[in-house]
Amino acid sequence: MKDESSEMNTKVKDILVNINRLFESRVRLGIMSMLMVNSSVDFNTLKSHLDITDGNLASHITSLEKAKYIKVNKSFIGKKPNTTYSATTQGRKAFNEHLDALEQLINRSV
Repeated sequence: MKDESSEMNTKVKDILVNINRLFESRVRLGIMSMLMVNSSVDFNTLKSHLDITDGNLASHITSLEKAKYIKVNKSFIGKKPNTTYSATTQGRKAFNEHLDALEQLINRSV
């Protein structure tokens, strides 16, 4: 007969493997959440909604960009530069897997 505690721990371990450490930061979680429901979001909108500094936002964006989870789009509106961000297919997949794992962890029966 299997030990129930051991079986429960194995199930939790199986779920935790799908928790993406890149999304543990509240800022990165916020960036990806906004990008999942919008086709693109500009730098100032992200900064305003997340209530963070330019440098802090830029460092988190760089981490997500290096992972190929977001795409940076630079353009000009008149003579003014405008940078927008969008979630890549890979980023959407990773974020959905992360959310699914969190949901499984929350909903699993003890």
